[in-house]
Amino acid sequence: MPPLFEKPSINSLPLARDRWTPIYFEHGRIEVDDSSIKWIGADGLVCHLPVATLSCLLLGPGVSVTHAAVKACADSNTPLAWVGEDCLRFYAFGITPTHDNSNARLHAQVWADKKKHTAVGRRMFKLRFPDIDVGKYSIKELRGMEGARVRALYGEFGRKYGVTWKGRDYNTSNWNLADSINRALSAANASLYAVTYAICSSMGFLPALGFVHAAGTLPFVYDMADLFKPETTLPAAFGTVAQSQADIESRVRVCLKKHLEESHFMTRMAKTLSELFIDLP
Repeated sequence: MPPLFEKPSINSLPLARDRWTPIYFEHGRIEVDDSSIKWIGADGLVCHLPVATLSCLLLGPGVSVTHAAVKACADSNTPLAWVGEDCLRFYAFGITPTHDNSNARLHAQVWADKKKHTAVGRRMFKLRFPDIDVGKYSIKELRGMEGARVRALYGEFGRKYGVTWKGRDYNTSNWNLADSINRALSAANASLYAVTYAICSSMGFLPALGFVHAAGTLPFVYDMADLFKPETTLPAAFGTVAQSQADIESRVRVCLKKHLEESHFMTRMAKTLSELFIDLP
C-alpha cells in the first residue's frame, strides 16, 4: 500500500522566508488526508492544510495529532510547537529535520569560538543601537543598555496608545492575576518565539546556542525575537489593549499576524540570520 503522504522533494519545499505565518489550533485533531494534512475541529470544522507552505503549527489545549501527521510535517520541514491556551505559554517544540547541516555546523563553530561569539553578540546589539559604537562597550554593559532601552520602549508605547504601564509583572502559575497589557505581551511574545523558532530551525540554526541570552532551552530564539519586538509584539499588544479589554489573547494574535506580514518579518528574519555569521573576524 502506498504511503498516505508522499514526501515532497527537497527542491519543491518553500524557503522559510516564503512560508505563511504560523496557525494556532485548539480542541481538535490533526491527521493526514491524501497529499496533505487536515484539521478536524471539535465544532465540526474541517480544514485542509497545505503543510509544506506553513512556517509552524501552534498546538494549543485539546489538540491531538496522529503519528502520520507528525511525519508529514517532518517531511515538509514544518515545525510543531506546543503552546498554552491563547499562546500564553510556549511549552515545547518538535525538532524539524533539515536537509543540510552547514548552518548548524557554522553556528556551533562560531558559538564555541570566544572571539567570534563576541562578534556575533555585538552585531546583534548593533541592530538595536545603530548610532552607537558598540565596540566601546563590554557585552555586560550592552545588556544593561538593552534593558534600559526596553523599559523606555514600554513607557513610550504606553503613552502612545494611552495604556497604563506599571512594569513587566506577571505570575506564570496564574495568568489571570496579571493586568491586561502583561497578558497581551505574554501572548504576543509566545507566538513570536514560536515563529522565530520555526525560521531558525528550518534554516538549520541551533535554538539552544545563544549569543546574548544563555539560559533556558531557546536562548538563540530569544536573541533573534528581541530584535523584532519593537515593531511586532509591542505595537500588537498595546494596540490591542487600547481598543478593548475583551478577548485580549485571541485578538492580539490576529493583530500580531498583521504586524508580521506588514513588516515582512519572515523575509527579514531569514536575511538577518544569514548576515550575522558572514565575514566574522
